[in-house]
Amino acid sequence: MADDKTYHAEYQGSGTFIISKPKRKARKIRQSRLKAPRRGARKG
Repeated sequence: MADDKTYHAEYQGSGTFIISKPKRKARKIRQSRLKAPRRGARKG
């Protein structure tokens, strides 16, 4: 469980990594949707 909360990369060999990072909190996702301007909003 605690493993999911930290960012770490696991080397598989020949330049290949498995990168695992924590998921963003739902509250932060909601805030960024509310505040951030939409991509391409000025066009059209």
